[in-house]
Amino acid sequence: MKSKQNAVWITGASSGIGKSLSLEFAKNGKNLILSSRKKDALEKVKNEINLEKISVETFPFNITDSEEVDKNFKTISKNYDIECLINNAGVTSFTLAQKDSVKQIKEIIDTNLLGSIYMIKTVLPGMIERKKGTIINIQSVAAKKVFTRSSAYAASKAGLSAYSKALREELREYNIRVIDVFPGPTKTPIWPNDALEKYSDRMMSPDEIAKFIYSAYAVNSNMVAEELVIRPMKGDL
Repeated sequence: MKSKQNAVWITGASSGIGKSLSLEFAKNGKNLILSSRKKDALEKVKNEINLEKISVETFPFNITDSEEVDKNFKTISKNYDIECLINNAGVTSFTLAQKDSVKQIKEIIDTNLLGSIYMIKTVLPGMIERKKGTIINIQSVAAKKVFTRSSAYAASKAGLSAYSKALREELREYNIRVIDVFPGPTKTPIWPNDALEKYSDRMMSPDEIAKFIYSAYAVNSNMVAEELVIRPMKGDL
């Protein structure tokens, strides 16, 4: 029987922090499974990596659909063991709570919270069986310090943070690390153009965030950086 390769599975890999993480982990010799809803953008990231020594495969789908998550994982697991899952996919709306539509709220909760949980539950049985693995959840400082015009987003991230804390304790006996990363304002497409233009010089680089995250991942497996809060030197916007 053909032996499986280890791989790192990154969601939201087509842009922003997810793209930077893809490039950083590839640079460090990790096989990659890249996912997002944007097929063409994923292929561009794959082509940009362009390294012969590693495998890079793209699986475009929407993580809010648990059946799609399971279906794609079944295909992936034929050839790969997921050594690390990075839950990076995320959406938001910069709207006052009373003006947020139910549709907007549902999309935010379904993507940021439930979609991340679907991904975790899919890879977890294999990690438990192998008694090793890493789960990295890209959160936000909004999970710790709420801001106006981001009530649903803050709720989704705070919910994932609470889930992660419980999960971390449950998985210690299996040598599975759960790392939560709480970035402050970072130059990514999640921000509207006017905010990027106004605050760009205050925001962090997604490439620098990715390097920081990889350094936390790369520490000895008998240690875990449980929570990483990363802010610009001048603080929040």
